[in-house]
Formats: sequence, C-alpha cells, structure tokens
Amino acid sequence: MSAHSTPSLLSERKGFSTALVSHLAKLGLHTLQDLILHLPIRYLDETRITAIRDLRMGDEAQVQGEIVHAEVSYKPRKALIARIQDESGQLTLRFLHFYPSQINTLKEGAKLRVYGEVRHGFFGYEMVHPQCKKWREDAPVNTQLTPVYPTTAGLPQANIRKAVMLALEQNILFETLPAWVYAAHQMPSFSDSIRTLHQPAPHVSLEALQARTLPAWRRLALDELLAQQLSMRKHYAKRRSLDAPSVAESMKLVPALLQHLAFQLTNAQKKVVTEIANDLSQPHPMQRLLQGDVGSGKTIVACVAALQAIEHGWQVALMAPTEILAEQHFKKFTQWLVPLNIHIAWLTGSQSKKERAEALNSIADGTAQMVVGTHALFQDAVQFKRLGLAIVDEQHRFGVQQRLALRQKGQPEPHQLMMSATPIPRTLSMSYYADLDVSVIDELPPGRTPIVTKLVSDQRRDEILQRVREACQAGHQAYWVCPLIEESEALQLQTANDTYAYMQAQFPELKVGLVHGRMKPAEKQQVMQAFSAHETQLLVATTVIEVGVDVPNASLMVIEHAERFGLSQLHQLRGRVGRGAAKSTCILLYQSKLSDTARARLKVIFEHTDGFLIAQADLHLRGPGEFLGTRQSGVPMLKIADLERDEALLAEAKSIAERLLTESPQAVDQHLARWMYQVEELVKV
Repeated sequence: MSAHSTPSLLSERKGFSTALVSHLAKLGLHTLQDLILHLPIRYLDETRITAIRDLRMGDEAQVQGEIVHAEVSYKPRKALIARIQDESGQLTLRFLHFYPSQINTLKEGAKLRVYGEVRHGFFGYEMVHPQCKKWREDAPVNTQLTPVYPTTAGLPQANIRKAVMLALEQNILFETLPAWVYAAHQMPSFSDSIRTLHQPAPHVSLEALQARTLPAWRRLALDELLAQQLSMRKHYAKRRSLDAPSVAESMKLVPALLQHLAFQLTNAQKKVVTEIANDLSQPHPMQRLLQGDVGSGKTIVACVAALQAIEHGWQVALMAPTEILAEQHFKKFTQWLVPLNIHIAWLTGSQSKKERAEALNSIADGTAQMVVGTHALFQDAVQFKRLGLAIVDEQHRFGVQQRLALRQKGQPEPHQLMMSATPIPRTLSMSYYADLDVSVIDELPPGRTPIVTKLVSDQRRDEILQRVREACQAGHQAYWVCPLIEESEALQLQTANDTYAYMQAQFPELKVGLVHGRMKPAEKQQVMQAFSAHETQLLVATTVIEVGVDVPNASLMVIEHAERFGLSQLHQLRGRVGRGAAKSTCILLYQSKLSDTARARLKVIFEHTDGFLIAQADLHLRGPGEFLGTRQSGVPMLKIADLERDEALLAEAKSIAERLLTESPQAVDQHLARWMYQVEELVKV
C-alpha cells in the first residue's frame, strides 16, 4: 500500500494510547494529517539562559537558579510565593493557583529552570505562573524554539508535542499539487514548511514565527485558501449539474408592475434585475446572494424575480427570520401583487389553526402563487405544488439545514435568491461565499436623506430626553433602543420594561410603545402597527427592530449603551431612520469608560455611513465568524490564512483553483482530503 493511501486514523497507529486519542479528538484531531496541520499558536525561546540582573520588563525569558525561599502567603490573597537566585540576583515567582505537587517542586534548595514573562511586583521583578523544570549542572539548553500548541484539559504540552513528532515521522508530507502552483512565489515545499513550524531551526527568527511572516506560513496559507476555493468551486459545479425550472423573461407581469410603481428603479437595481433574470432562464438552480445596504431596495428586486417565476406557472416562497420582517414583506408584496391578480398566502407560527389550514391548502393545490412566511415555511406539513423560486431574507440568520429544507420543497430543485442587508466585505465574499454568485446594489434610491450620527456621553441623558420630546412634538416619531445584554435574555427584558416605565413617566404627554423578543407575535404586530400608523410617538425596543422595520415618519433613534453593540448591528439599527424625507438623526449614547475596541467601533460608525466600509472595519475588529452567522456550521473556518493579511494570496488562490479543476482533478481530490478531512460533508448552502 502506498504512503498516499495508508490509513491515517490515530486510533490505528502505534504510539497513540486510547486516552491520548480521546484527548486529541476533543481538539478535532483524528488523523495524522490533522495532527501535522495542528500548528503552534506561539513559541518559547528556551535556547538561552538570561542572568536575573539582565531581565527586562515585559520580556519572556528563561532563568536558572536555586530556590532560596518558598511560602504559602494568605495576604492579600492565597498564593504560593518563591524566590529563585542565580549568581546575579533574585527573582520572585508567584502562583495564584497551585497544587501540593508544586509546593514540593519549589522547596528551598531545589534547582530549577524557569520560563515566563517578566513583570513588576511588590519586591521588584517577578514572574506569575512561570513554567518550571528541574535541572542539573550538566543539563543542556534547548537548541531550537519550543512550540506551544492549542490544547484541552488533560492534554499537557509535552504529550501533544510527542504526538506531533510521531506524526512527522510518518511518510505523509508529500506534495498534493503540481509544482507550477508554487513556482511563481518560490515557496518552500510542504514538508519544509511543516517541519519549520513544528521544529524551528536555531536560526529562525522568533519574531517572524510569531508574526506569521515566514515563507513557511505563507505557503500553508496558500494551501488552505486553495482548499477552500477548490471545495467551493466543486460544490458550485455540482449544483450546476442539477436540473431546475428554466424560466423565460417576463413579458407581462414585470412590465405591468414597473409601470404602476411610484418610483423608478436605480441603475444598480436594473443591473441586478438583469443578472437574476438571466439566472432564472438557465436549466440549473440559481444560487445568488443579493446584498445591498440598508434601504437600497432589495425587496422590489426580489419582487421582480418572483413575478418572472409566477408568470410561467411557478410558485415563489419568501422566508424571513422574524415575524415582524415577514409581515413587512407580506404587506409590500400585497401592495404590489394584488393589483396584478396574484394570490399571496401568509404562513407563520402564530396563526390560528383555521388560517393555517387554509394557507396550507392553497399552497398544496397551487392557488397560492406567492407564499410569505417565517421558519414555518420549511416544516413537513408545507407542501408546494410547483415551487420554482425560494427567496431567503437575512440569509445569515438561517442555518445551512434550514435553507436546504426549503430548497427541497421543489422538484426539480427551485432557484434560490438569498438577500442580506449586512454588506459582506470583498475578501469574505471571495472566500466563504465563493460557491455563490453575488449581486450588489451599491446605490441608494433618490430622495433618501443622509442620517446624521451623533456620539453622546450617557452623562448628557437629560439633553437627549429633551431632544426626543421636541422631535415627537414636531410630529415626528422616535425609537429608543435598549442595551444589548448578552449574559441574560431575562435581564434584557427587565431593562426594556424598566426603560418603558421610565419613558412613560418622563413623557406623560406622549404615547409610548414597547416591543421586545419575548412578546407573542400578535402583540408585536399590534405594537408595530400602532407605530406605523403614528398612533405611538415613541417606541422603546430591543434589537427585534434591527431588520425590516420601515416607518418613514421615524426620524430619531437613540441607542443606549451603544458600545455593547457590534458594528453591523449598529449600522442595521441606524437604518431604521432616514427612510422618509425628514432629516434624521441617530444618537449613540455611550458610557464614559470605553475599551479600545468599543472606542474603535464607535469611531467607525460615527465617521461612515457606507455599509461596505463599515463591514470591512467589522471584519478587521471581529473576524469572519460574525458575518457568516449560522452558515459557518457548513463552512470550514480558516485556521492559518488571514483574509486581511493574505488578500493577495486569496486572489491568487481563486485563479489557481480554476486551472487546477480543469487540468488536475486527481490532485484536487488529494489536496482536499488533506485539508478538509471529510470532503463529502462540506458546504451545502
């Protein structure tokens, strides 16, 4: 059997005990390939001994000497304190958490080699929780940097290092891809790159290793990006081999809708409408992501796509993540489609039994040409007669399986249009969304007034309350958004209720409403309806109003504890005002003691209104996970490559992937087997 096909499960290899295999499995390490790609997060420089007198504040260093004093101190808190001495001076060692075995190790007279970060302590320099080893006079110093790996409880660094060394002894560091892939960059081989990172030679710079600027890191980053691109493109190709309804251009319904609209489509909307119409005419399923900033007009574009399918006898389903948003869509589609004699069904979890039965029957017998709803749409009881197009709004809020369940309601497979008002940065779109076609509406409809954003300290709350009073008395409406309290939904609910009571007391002359996530859908609907109809002037709300709420008369929003919100969320919330002709303002109330990250976030939202710029800044601050939402359950996260640092490599990987799929399909499979482990379980969008 060749080295390339040798079974590599750790449970089948010599040297891997059952306990070790079990611990490694907790880290997602099941094969030899997994182990060699489990790379260090940092390195210790144990190649030299520093004299205690030469230590510098903030340095990580190794000293050796004799313990001259050790005690368990109880003031100000329990701690194990020891002093180590060499020929040049003494250093304090402090352990706030310790075991009896450590007390024995640190007995007076013990000779230790100690590694840690140098800090200022009460008695001069000290190390807190340093790494300690016994040493003899003749004990050699390490000749190479020591790798430190991500680990789990019960798996010491020594054991994981030993496991990695066992994996490196196997014949598995072969090249998976042709040499031309790396020639242009003169990158090191896979074998050299892996060995450099697990066993750095004495001359390798600790700084370059930690900063991930070594050619070895770049080589593996390219390999990882290539694996991601290849898996995405394979899924893209697989989907294009499936059958889907081929829907010709609309000759009647779309022209009729556009003729009666009170506004003209922007050039950006027209371009996207053409892209979607072309996709729908193909015999394979459309998988298109439609993204556009808050208020850019995605819904009318989705409506045009729906009409193209309906005109040719297909049903259309539109799924939204919340009942508020679903109802908003239902109202808009009713306004646009009922004059065209199109029957729309409404399906949510809060309907009465009778309403639900009627909706299900009309969907099953095909009477309902357009169906709008929430998660209720993909339940087993929902049977479509002829589903041709599935539209998913705020797609990142749905899991892979949920979107798949809706797609499986049609035979042949329906086209799918996903919409997102959270703009996706270019690098993210090129990597995690490479299996989708992406359309962008990058132009706002005319007549939208820019929103003024103000940053105001919480200490000026009284001024803000007066501002709310003046806006409402002038005939406008306002939102007061309660803080996001991640620890507890109950706490958040309490805050919303307290704020509501406070606002009622502050503004006895105004009608104040309250909406939060724990309300029954019918209650929420009632509150939102009252606000839309201008029966309520001030709406106290949690983040349930983040998407889809469209009240043109609302011109003021106050977001309390704005520092607790993410950038995309602040941008989404801000987009609830500025939807009419009145000048609109969003006030971000913040607590005066801000962390650096919170300060950076608020600075970005204050300075920019372009959702794409904000999304790029959010990616920089928080990484890709926040954008992917539940999609990440189906997409392997990057461990080595960094989308900002490696943007040029990503562009390279994209073009190389296309050529590899054509010229070297076997090499592609081998590369994916190394990097993606279970290829068949990868992305299903």
